[in-house]
Parts: sequence; structure tokens; C-alpha cells
Amino acid sequence: MAAHDPRRSDVSALPADPEHDPTAAFALDPARVRTLTARLRATSGRSVTTEAPFTGQPVASIPLSDVADVEAGFEEARTVQRSWARTELDHRASLLLDLHDAVLDHADELMDLVQWEAGKARAHAFDEVLHVALTARYYGRTLRKHLGGKRVAGVYPMLTHARINRVPKGVVGIISPWNYPLTLAVSDGIPAIAAGNAVVHKPDSQTPLSALAAVELLDEVGFPSQLWQVVYGAGSVIGSAIIDRADYVCFTGSTATGKRVAAQAADRLVSASLELGGKNPMLVLADADVDRAVEGAIRGCFSSAGQLCVSVERLFVADAVYDRFVAKLVERVSRMRLAPTIGYGADMGSLVSQAQLDTVVRHVDDAVARGARVLTGGRARPDIGPYFYEPTLLEGVDPTMTCFAEETFGPVVSLYRFGGEAEAIERANDGEYGLNASIFTRDAKRGRALAGRIKAGTVNVNEGFAATFGSVEAPMGGMRESGVGRRHGAEGILRYTETQSVASQSLVPLAAPRFVGDATYEKTMIAALRVLKKLGRR
Repeated sequence: MAAHDPRRSDVSALPADPEHDPTAAFALDPARVRTLTARLRATSGRSVTTEAPFTGQPVASIPLSDVADVEAGFEEARTVQRSWARTELDHRASLLLDLHDAVLDHADELMDLVQWEAGKARAHAFDEVLHVALTARYYGRTLRKHLGGKRVAGVYPMLTHARINRVPKGVVGIISPWNYPLTLAVSDGIPAIAAGNAVVHKPDSQTPLSALAAVELLDEVGFPSQLWQVVYGAGSVIGSAIIDRADYVCFTGSTATGKRVAAQAADRLVSASLELGGKNPMLVLADADVDRAVEGAIRGCFSSAGQLCVSVERLFVADAVYDRFVAKLVERVSRMRLAPTIGYGADMGSLVSQAQLDTVVRHVDDAVARGARVLTGGRARPDIGPYFYEPTLLEGVDPTMTCFAEETFGPVVSLYRFGGEAEAIERANDGEYGLNASIFTRDAKRGRALAGRIKAGTVNVNEGFAATFGSVEAPMGGMRESGVGRRHGAEGILRYTETQSVASQSLVPLAAPRFVGDATYEKTMIAALRVLKKLGRR
């Protein structure tokens, strides 16, 4: 790699803590692994061994499923779903609230698993626990509101009774990613089962145990034991088999894979929600609180080592505060602590795999070779762990460089100056993605107004991504090539239902009576419609 800018500071490794030695303080009990993997429907006789990003050491041997397991999973799920769909909403809501408590009660083990499988800092693993609990509580409190049915106006006032019902789709197929192995595994499925569906789920091949531990809690609180089926294996085999059988598909992953999922689902006329990639911008306006914006950038750019779809990868800063902001940000990033620690203390964890590290290295090396400047970071850190990479700030990135428009999905951020706000909005909207954005300004009202001009499914004012992602009543999803459909809120549960309209007619038919001619009926109906309009009827 070319020489770094003189302003570069080294990111530090957190001093070793004997009580949290990742090779000693936390090791999976083989009996516990057997308990978790017993939940898998996997009869192929083959297995794969997963590894810990912190150390590269083996985590567990995971049995592989085959297409026959997927087929059997759907058969059993359909049987259970027919009974589950008849359960009272209040009973389902009560189970969701119990799940909220169970997740919090098991927070330590869930965070341990997330750290061990995904290599996250403890604080970022805790974000996942929080999100699962928030999701369960929200739908537990609002289930009747979303699914209780609704009376609507009929064609004849008082003579036509019309109602909208919400009917479960059936069996939902969920294909979840490695980057949020707990919450993206179960938080999309919580509203699915709350709506009366069953689930067949394929967690990512790198991170199955986090998902299995969360699904285990469903049994613990009293959900039917086979309502949520888990299968495991390659997406090209197991994921494809799920899409071929599901009544609805929920996928989170790359845009390229999402397009293939959408095409396969569309061939069966099955609906799908797809939360895909992003190249998310953050705007620091001239009136921003610089210190607050710096802390927001740290969270927005480097949570989970930048391996989240809503992570900030492009930082647009007003000329008036650029130099001050960048100086403070470089200083703050250079003090971030990296460590393979099961427990608190590290500011950022590891990338998840060699493939992810290779992508980050390729993007940074390409940018530097073409003239970009590394302000801080810019190095792999095998001295800390096999896949660690320093949080990195780049300046001078232009369209000739791979990381200008292509999602890096790592701790790499490009900084750009802007003059007027119109320019900033235009540059933020550049490209094909539209998942998340953020605006920092002292005038929150003005920030919210500017948000309406940004082509992104979520926009945060004075926060990176957590304000929208944590507001589980507010829909979350992407525009353009960042996906279709929404999780959270009403849309997050109604996507798993079919709309059914039921209308009953009293006294008179919706046709001319036998003793009234068609022409007379026409004149009578026209007169009635005019009267209803004057009366304000819809």
C-alpha cells in the first residue's frame, strides 16, 4: 500500500485481559452445542465447522440440511400453522411479551454467541439483544390493533356491512445474514408468527448458533415447538429450496442476491421483502454541533466494524466546519480500541471472515493507489486477530475508485467537502442505493425538512442509524436498489398477511328489483349517489 498521510495515527489494540482471554474465558460447551444443533432439521449426514472471527479457531460442527429436510420442514410447519392460526390474538400477544422477558433474561449467553460467531464488540452485540426485545414487546402490545380487523363503509349505508380481515400467508421463508446473526434472524420472524404464520428459516452458514439460541426461547415461553423450523446449508441449495416452497419470502443480504431471490419468488407469484445493500451518506451541516457529529459518525460508521447495511460509508461535511470536524474525527478514530474480547472494553470488533477482509483491503488499496489519502487507519491488524482491520478514514476519493460507489461493508469511510446544502443533497442521492442517511444540524426541524429530499428509506437527524432502527413502530427498508418492503411497524406485520374483504348485504340486493326497470334503476341510483356526495359520504 502507498504511504499514509502524515496525519495518520495508529489505532490501538486493547491490552489483554486475562479474565476475558477469547481463547480461554469463553468456550462453547459441546453439550450446549448439541442442544442447539438438535433444533436443526438436518439429516444429510454431513456437517461443516464454523470458526470464530476473533481467533480463527473452530466454534462448532454444524449438521447440514438437504432439500429433503426443507421439504419435511415445510410439511410440518404447514400442519402446525393451521392450528396456530386459530389461536386467540391475546394469547399470541402474551407469548410475545414473555419472549421479551426471556431475551433479556438470557442476554449474556446471546451476546456471547453473537461475539463468538460474528466477532463483534460487546456493545454492538447488546444492540441485537435490545432490538429483539423491543420488537417482541412492540408487536405484543399492538397485535390486536394491527390484526383485529376493521369495519369499512359499505356501498349502501346501513344496508351493507363491510369488514377487512387479515389472514396469515401460511409458511414464511426467512433467509437471514451473518452480520446481525441474532436480531435479523428472529426479529423479522416475530411478526410473522404473531400474524399466525409458521416459519422455515435458513440462518447464514457462518452464524447459526445465535439464531438457534433465540429460536430456542420461543419454545421456552410456550410457542408451538415446530412452529419455527430451522434448516442449514448453502444458500444456493437450501435458500433456493425455501423460496420454491414459501408462501412469502423475507430476505436480508446483498443487492445482487436479492435480485435473484426476487426473480425466483416472482416466478411463483409469491411476494417478498428484501432489505439489501447501501452506500449510506451522512451530512454534517454548517450549523452542526461538531462534537456531537463526531460521536454520531463513530457510531454510524464503525458499529459492528461497519458490517451493517445501514452503516455510513460517505461523509459529506460543510466547508465551514470541515477542517474542525475532520481533525476531531481523526483524533477520535485513532483512539478507538480493537480487541478480540468476550466482554466489554473494545470499541470495535473484527470483520467476520477472510473474504470480508479481502474486500476491505482491496477497496482501500485501490483508493490509495489512485490517489486517495488515508487520514487514519488503513491497515489489517493480524497482531490482534486474523480478520481485524483498523477503522479507516479516506480523503480524496473520486469516481475512479472502487469504494466511491460500491458498498465496502467494513470500517472504511470516505470524507467529502460541500458548499451549499443543495449540493450535499444531490451528492447524497448519487448512486443506485437508498437505504439509510443521516443529517447533523442544530436545527432539527430543518433537518427533518431536508430529510424529505433524500432518497433513502430511513433518515436520521442527529444520529447515524440507531434512531430509526430502534424506533420499531417506524417502517424500515430501502428505496431503489436497497430493496423492497419494510420491517417494523404496521407494514412489518401486515406484509405477512393477505387482505380479505367480507361484506354482507341486508334487505335490498345490489341490483334492480324485479319490479323496477333498468332505466328507472339507473336514474334512481344516480340521484342517490348525488345525495350521498352532498351528505359527505365516501
